[in-house]
Amino acid sequence: MGKRDFLGEFELLILLAILRLKDQAYGMRIRQEIEESCDRETAIGSVYLTLERLEEKGFVESILGEATEVRGGRAKRFFSVNRSGREVLRRSLRAVSNLAEGLTILGTS
Repeated sequence: MGKRDFLGEFELLILLAILRLKDQAYGMRIRQEIEESCDRETAIGSVYLTLERLEEKGFVESILGEATEVRGGRAKRFFSVNRSGREVLRRSLRAVSNLAEGLTILGTS
């Protein structure tokens, strides 16, 4: 297995947030979803850097939305998790679950 077989913690959170947000998954909303769901302060720069990395790895795809006046004529970039991204997400979640299984310190035994 290589580096592309499992996700880092923040990559995992980003993919899960994209899936939760469905067609509203753009940078700022992804950040808000992670902060609200995980009670974790998140820098927007880290979100965009991770989204770029996930796109380069072939796990997410993006499309540019319409430019809006509210955003000063700029468009939002919307992200979706593709088949490869879903598969690596499944493997990563399974690995974490397998490692945590039976640990009494977590109350899972």
